[in-house]
Amino acid sequence: MWKNIFKNLPVLHKISIFVQNYENFPNQSNKMAYQFMSAADAAAMINNGDTIGLSGFTAPGVPKSILEEVAHRAAAEHEKGNEFKINIFSGASTNDHVDGILARNNAVNMRAPYQNTPDLRKRINTHDAHYFDRHLSEMAQDTRYGFFGDIDVAIIEAAAIDETGEVLLGCGLGNIPTYAPRAKKIFIELNEALPQSLMGMHDVYVPADPPYRSEIPIYSPSDRIGRPTLKIDPSKVVGIVRTNALDGVKAFTKPDATSELIGANVVQFLVSEYRKGRIPKEFLPLQSGVGNVANAVLHYLSMDKELPNFMMFTEVIQDSVLELLRLGKCTFASTCSMTFSNEVETELFADLKYYHDKILLRPAELSNNPEVIRRLGVIAMNTALEADIFGNVNSSHVLGQKMMNGIGGSGDFTRNGYLSIFSCPSITKEGLISNIVPHVAHVDHTEHSVDVIITDQGIADLRHKDPVQRAEAIIENCANPMYQQLLWDYLKLGAGQTPVALKAALSFHATFQEEGDMRKTDFAKYC
Repeated sequence: MWKNIFKNLPVLHKISIFVQNYENFPNQSNKMAYQFMSAADAAAMINNGDTIGLSGFTAPGVPKSILEEVAHRAAAEHEKGNEFKINIFSGASTNDHVDGILARNNAVNMRAPYQNTPDLRKRINTHDAHYFDRHLSEMAQDTRYGFFGDIDVAIIEAAAIDETGEVLLGCGLGNIPTYAPRAKKIFIELNEALPQSLMGMHDVYVPADPPYRSEIPIYSPSDRIGRPTLKIDPSKVVGIVRTNALDGVKAFTKPDATSELIGANVVQFLVSEYRKGRIPKEFLPLQSGVGNVANAVLHYLSMDKELPNFMMFTEVIQDSVLELLRLGKCTFASTCSMTFSNEVETELFADLKYYHDKILLRPAELSNNPEVIRRLGVIAMNTALEADIFGNVNSSHVLGQKMMNGIGGSGDFTRNGYLSIFSCPSITKEGLISNIVPHVAHVDHTEHSVDVIITDQGIADLRHKDPVQRAEAIIENCANPMYQQLLWDYLKLGAGQTPVALKAALSFHATFQEEGDMRKTDFAKYC
């Protein structure tokens, strides 16, 4: 029925007509042929070994009730001596309603493509759960290619659904436009906390697969190319579960002094590039990760008077972006998820009309798409766990062994961005650990993709430098003073074009494991 309303109307007019005509859209669900049920009843239809595809990207848009009941069911089956584990495909991380409670009940067999829950992290690092780390831009297409097998169940958080299977999604999309069509059965979590005025803020689009793929026609972050809703097969919907909850994202703490220094250094670098004319006068779209460092960067951008107003083409926007939109410093944000704290999410919903034409929610396959990132000239700003003196970056593994969260979308933006910036504190644990090391213990981003490294100590521009020159720039500008001499000493040990001293390459990490303090590294042991 919606296609008749939308026919032959301009996109924006189509959206306004829909909102007007379906103002009470969620309330029409009672008239539909769908079966309403409890979360426990839905969970009873999920079986051991099932592969579940979820809506959402980070906590926003992620289901909040059915998988909690699946976790309880798993615990009951384990008490009986029965195996009960499921496979979870998401857009990115989820929340405690999914990864947390499932992990605590040992109900996860396999997880992809990204997670950040402490309980699941423990399971992954003890091999109680399998984890497949994947670039976020590639997860959807690999699923359609059949690389991961069947999707047994899709669970979609929705603000509304009509009898034809048109679904108004929530505050995060992820990969659900791919998971839902491939699923054998679908559950809808109808979240009554989500306003129907979200209609028009989504851009649902799935590229054709090879050999029929054509360009993705996004030439500006604000370009709309898809539908405002997700179309599913209504015959696959086996049940609707009512919920009423915000996303539960905790507000980030105020950036500490180190994060403030990093944020100021990032903005200083951007201003310098702009003055030199190496960033166009119109400026370029920005991508920013999530966390205190990202918040600090965005805070300093809000205060800078020299850089022009800008747009964002990114995978996640957080509280600080809403303030930038309110101030007009950021004029538009294309994203996969509005990862706002409960307080800010409430503010958003109360004034959604103001932000309606300033935010566009896309699937991860678009928000992280390498083709689009390169075309738009996105300036990529991501965080590292550690970086080595040659410019390699570790984003995912502590001491090269224990998974932290995953690579996420950092690779998508790093490899394809106009500028690829990584930042991190120079030290952690009050100096027991240097985050600038002789060689990273795990490589997520090679020296070929990393343009700039920034710490609280300063800025290392690695462009057009050979390995030794990169090392000199990083040691001089980014390493903490308490580690600089050690790093200079290491650089003297190697030979060749990239002077890696094989025996001593992981000496900082080995010393920390043995002594608990990287400063105790003794290179005499490796000579």
